[in-house]
Order: sequence, then C-alpha cells, then structure tokens
Amino acid sequence: MSRIKIEYGLKSIVGAFFIMVSLFSCNSETTADADQEGKLPITGTWKLITGTLIEKGDTTITDYTKNTSFIKIINDTHFAFLQHDLSKGKDSTASFSSGGGTYSLKDSTYTEHLEYCSAREWEGSDFPFTVEIQNDTLVQRGVEKVVSAGVDRLNIEKYVRMK
Repeated sequence: MSRIKIEYGLKSIVGAFFIMVSLFSCNSETTADADQEGKLPITGTWKLITGTLIEKGDTTITDYTKNTSFIKIINDTHFAFLQHDLSKGKDSTASFSSGGGTYSLKDSTYTEHLEYCSAREWEGSDFPFTVEIQNDTLVQRGVEKVVSAGVDRLNIEKYVRMK
C-alpha cells in the first residue's frame, strides 16, 4: 500500500511540475508580447528615400535613390547611419559620411544621441524627432541644431524598411 502512495505521490509531483513549467512558459511569452505592444517597430535597417531640409526659409529636397545611398540601422539600443555616393568616389559627387550612437524612444518621440560622426562637430548632440511608421515606411521629423556648425534646420526624412 505504501508503494502505491509513493508512486501516486511522484506522479502528482511530476504532473504538478509540468503544469507549473507550462504556466510559466505561457506567462513569459505573454510578458514578451506585452513588452512589444505599444512600441513602434523601429528596429531594423532603413533606406533613406527622400530628405527635406528647411533652413532660413529655404527648402532643399534630396532624392536619395539617384546619386547617393543612405541607410540607417537601428537595434534595441543604438543606431548607425552610412551614406556614400553611387559613383564609387570616381567623380565630383564623391562623398562618405557616417555616424551613430544611442537613442531613446518614448511613444512617437525618437531621440538620437550622436556619439560618433564623420562631421566631428556634430558629436555629443541630441536630436529629438517625431517618428511615424506605416507599413514599411518610416517618416522622421525634427529640428537639427548644432551651434558649433551653424546648423539650425528642420529635417524631414522618409525611409523604407530594407528586407
């Protein structure tokens, strides 16, 4: 009789263990899903399509699909951008720029803290932007102000998510 009680006791403990593991697994998946809810799906690699700069009443629109390529890579804590000409540096359009750092995202306010930049006077600056994401398109809008570089302008950038 005691052998039956022990076997029944072990089966109960093993069964309870599996139920608890299942419950904890469900709970952690729910928590992970909840952490993602309400956040913009900003992480990924983005290709800049157009950029609009408005400074001192002048508007300049740049098409980044013709002579220049610009991408922004965003992970959970950092961003980086890379830009270069499409002529492989062989004519007057030769250019390369890059930068990166940390960022914060609260609701639709995305703030970049630029730690590294090929334009060194921009380093250490914070740039708050409002971001909107619809399907595979990200629009970023904000004022870029760098006193040491004489920059004070509205920057509107339209990106498409790279696959």
